[in-house]
Amino acid sequence: MFEYGGILGLIILIADIWAVINILGSGASTGSKVLWIVLVLVLPVLGLIIWLFAGPRSGRV
Repeated sequence: MFEYGGILGLIILIADIWAVINILGSGASTGSKVLWIVLVLVLPVLGLIIWLFAGPRSGRV
């Protein structure tokens, strides 16, 4: 049981790091970036889900 929790935690950590990198690379204002990063770090799973649907997008296609 604990092995699955560790793997799941690692996957969430990797996804949150990926989200923060994408937030930093977005064209949003600095204040907006800070708020999104705080949301993702304080609420790792929920913040990531909210960011996926409503967060700033990078200029890349």
